[in-house]
Amino acid sequence: MAEDVNISPKNNSYLLGHETEEKFLLDAWKENKLHNSILISGISGIGKATLAYKFARFLLSADENKRQEYNSLDVSPESNVYRLIANNSHPDLKIIERDYIETDKKKIIKAIKDGDALDDEELKSLKKSTNIRIDEVRTINEFLAKKSGNDGWRVVIVDSIDDMNSASANAILKVLEEPPYKTLMMLISHNPNRLLPTIKSRCAKINLKPLDEKVVASLLRRYRPDVDEASIKELSSLCSGSIGKALNYVDLDALSVYKSLSEIILSKELELKSLLDFVNLYTASEEKYELVKELILKFIAENIQKAQNLEDFAKSWEESIKIFNETSALNLDKKQALMNVIVNLNKRI
Repeated sequence: MAEDVNISPKNNSYLLGHETEEKFLLDAWKENKLHNSILISGISGIGKATLAYKFARFLLSADENKRQEYNSLDVSPESNVYRLIANNSHPDLKIIERDYIETDKKKIIKAIKDGDALDDEELKSLKKSTNIRIDEVRTINEFLAKKSGNDGWRVVIVDSIDDMNSASANAILKVLEEPPYKTLMMLISHNPNRLLPTIKSRCAKINLKPLDEKVVASLLRRYRPDVDEASIKELSSLCSGSIGKALNYVDLDALSVYKSLSEIILSKELELKSLLDFVNLYTASEEKYELVKELILKFIAENIQKAQNLEDFAKSWEESIKIFNETSALNLDKKQALMNVIVNLNKRI
């Protein structure tokens, strides 16, 4: 296992591939043309939250009397602002995100009271609520009612606005309609097409593109230095331009999973035992099941040209998505769903 590198957006200012967007934000601030609400969109794992936190650190530390002296959004990790944000304690920054479910919140509170911090595995096992609740959005008004330090900026980051239900989305719309002076709202979205048009219309828009494979490879070398170059090349190709996905693939050994999956689908005579062993292993946890679902769709996309009947094989994409969606919506047997999808692909490839 590689040495632990903290790449949580609140602790990490190392951002590659979005230099144009960084310059856009810096120039808007320098020219005093910064919009009070910014929608930062793009696929998951490409640096949207990292950009938002990076700009928040800059905005809460920059000297407005020296605007033209700044050439980047970089803030020293040794600075007070950097440390406060990393510790979730900066008084002029408000983070809105899904909260932990009640039972798990109690676990966290108990651990704090007992002075017994939860380890990484325990933290990973904690569950968050499905949506950002309206009560959490209403805390923005309480935050904005307070004066900022030194008459400076106040920043709100919503990560992500996709997680809001209709009530919470309408509540935040009211904040966007009448933003207070020197307030910046940064809304992070993985799928902006699902947002209320009225929310999108009130925001300046920054759409981050998927990362180039060379950028993903560079970031993998930084964050997972023990991964060999051959694997880095494969991962960079497989992750669809998302460093977050690439890192998850490393941690879940996705290359081995993809190889095993491919061998089963491409086998001329499908062995029931091999199929059952694979299905049993990758329905053992939700994380493994979601990984295999994703890799199956990648297999279809990458092998469509190799199919004997191109049109027939192309239908596998829609059929696989339909089976997975029905399994999730109706709480059907995941093992049976995987078996059906893999057998269908084996017949058609």
